Amino acid sequence: MAVSWTEVLGFATGAVCVWLVARQHIANWPVGIANNVFFIVLFTQAGLYADAGLQIVFIALAGYGWWTWTHGGGPGTANVLPVRRTSRAEWLWLAAAGAVGTGALTLLLERATDSTVPFWDALTTALSLMATYGQCRKRVESWCLWITADLVYIPLYAYKGLHLTALLYVGFLGLCVLGLRGWLRDLRPAGLPRGVEASA
Repeated sequence: MAVSWTEVLGFATGAVCVWLVARQHIANWPVGIANNVFFIVLFTQAGLYADAGLQIVFIALAGYGWWTWTHGGGPGTANVLPVRRTSRAEWLWLAAAGAVGTGALTLLLERATDSTVPFWDALTTALSLMATYGQCRKRVESWCLWITADLVYIPLYAYKGLHLTALLYVGFLGLCVLGLRGWLRDLRPAGLPRGVEASA
């Protein structure tokens, strides 16, 4: 299958975006929005309708993430949002939302589209939304969710003939591992100022 310019541009902006996220650089958000636009077109053409719709949600979440990263996650604060761990309560509602979302999207894709991979399209959509929430809030475990999603995306895109995009997600997988390591280094107890090490 021939590689389109849309796929090439999606590849380039996607790689830059993940690299910027791993470095906690604020420019990841506008670059990510450009990536989402390219992928809306690409995934619609490939019949990956949930993934195409997911890009619209990603654009909205990018605005939220951009704001939280620059305002510390709350009104009236100018501090950079610190890296934190996902709380037990967050995990519970994320897991519930992910399970419900996967089931509902699978049914919708089966009944309303010609998708040949409804469950896998729905599952990766749910995982990506869970990971994006964590990324917006700088939850370190968001990288684990992205790694899980990428391990499904790679064979899914190869199956759909999007070989360059599958290769991109192999790169994403490596960047996610690096991002996880970097954010773990930056992880610190709540309230501990940046640059101050916790006592042994």
